[in-house]
Parts: sequence; C-alpha cells; structure tokens
Amino acid sequence: MEIKDHTIVVTGAASGIGKGLAQKFASLRASQVICADIDAAGAERTAAEIGGIAKVVDVSSEDSIAAFIQDVETSIAPIDLFCANAGILTLGGLEVENDAWQRIWDINVMSHVWTARHLVPRMLKRGGGHILTTASAAGLLNQIGAAPYGVTKHAAVGFAEWLAITYGDQGIGVSVLCPQAVRSEMTRGMENSVASVDGLLEPEDVAEACVKAIEENRFLVLPHPKVQNYMQAKTADYDRWIMGMQKLRDRYEMT
Repeated sequence: MEIKDHTIVVTGAASGIGKGLAQKFASLRASQVICADIDAAGAERTAAEIGGIAKVVDVSSEDSIAAFIQDVETSIAPIDLFCANAGILTLGGLEVENDAWQRIWDINVMSHVWTARHLVPRMLKRGGGHILTTASAAGLLNQIGAAPYGVTKHAAVGFAEWLAITYGDQGIGVSVLCPQAVRSEMTRGMENSVASVDGLLEPEDVAEACVKAIEENRFLVLPHPKVQNYMQAKTADYDRWIMGMQKLRDRYEMT
C-alpha cells in the first residue's frame, strides 16, 4: 500500500512513535492524517505541526473506539490505514494489582481487538485496507522486570498474526511493529536500563521502517535488526535462551 493520497489514522499520536508516524505520513503526502490520542492537547499539537486532524479517543474503551471509527469514516473519509499505536508500560511482576493488569490488557490487547471488530468489516466491504499494530520486541522475546508488558505484547503479536492469517488474503494488510527501546515518554529515564540494551532509536527511524513494511505488505517490522537474531536463538534452544535472559536480568539488577 502506498501512503500518498490515503487516509491514515494514528493513535497515540501526541508523542513518541505515534508522532513520528504522523509526521512521516504527512511528509509522504497522505490525503489526511488523523492524529488521535487521549491527550487532546498533544493530539492538537501534532496535528497543527503536520496539517492533520486531531481527534480524541480512549483506546481502553470499545465504545470510544467504535464512535471514533464511525466519526472518521462519516465525517472525513474511509480509513485506508489504521496505526493502532497507543499503549502503556506497567512494571512489576506478581505484586502488580489486578486493576493494573486489567488496564494494560484493555489498552495493549483489547484495543486491537475492538479496532479490528469495528474496522475490518468496513475494509472488507470496500475491498481492502491496512492495519499496523504497534507491539514490541517484548512481544517476541519478553521484558525483564515487566510481566504485564511482556504478556500483553505477546498477546498483541498473537492477535496480529490471527488477523493476517484470517484476512491477509482478502485485501487486509497487517503489519506488526516490534522495536526495542524508542525515544519517547515511555522510555524517559530508561537510557541505561535493560530496555535499552541495544540502544534507543529515534521515532523517525521507526516510522521509516514502518513505511517500508506497509508499502511492501510485510508482516513483521523490526527496526532493531538484532531482534531477529534473538528470535532465532530463542526458537533454536529455548532453555539456553531462558538462561541467557536470566543472566541479563542479573546484570541489570546489579547496576
């Protein structure tokens, strides 16, 4: 799918990867870039910078997502590309409260389900479209010190796989973005943590990788190429990979 002359939605567009995506799409002359975020002021700032349209959406609510999609499709244009980018990070393990687990599950997983539920039938009816899901390398590997994040990002990857398997030959392109650390509000103060073991990428670099994948209709987007090597090591010898992750855990717990 080409970006030019298409209508594109980006959630989580107020900052970080979302803002980088919105900027990139605007530079490639998308017909409309809808900058959506729960942070209304942040969405307005991004939209003002690129000549886009700001919208407020709460991706933790199916009703909000459904109303947002309906609003865009009826008042602006049919959505050609939906970048389901909004997400949160919850640190911790067994001690994390149930309410925190539910919140990250709704935002990092169910938001993708709800988006597809209300958008894919529309795309199928008009002959196609593309969905980009922002997951994480944590969805392919895991995240030391953040059980809710690692679990929900695995689920996000799994749901993107299911979408591609079910609708990928019916005109629905599906791409899943799985970077390691990217410079954003989420990674502020984590420059020397395990999350940044292979360095922080800038949002514009991630956006460039996404555009290439969308144009080539590729599923997996890996802005940090080493992630593919880590995946191969994991599947080649799962026990050895777990021991390596334990060593990495110990290394960063001592720093």
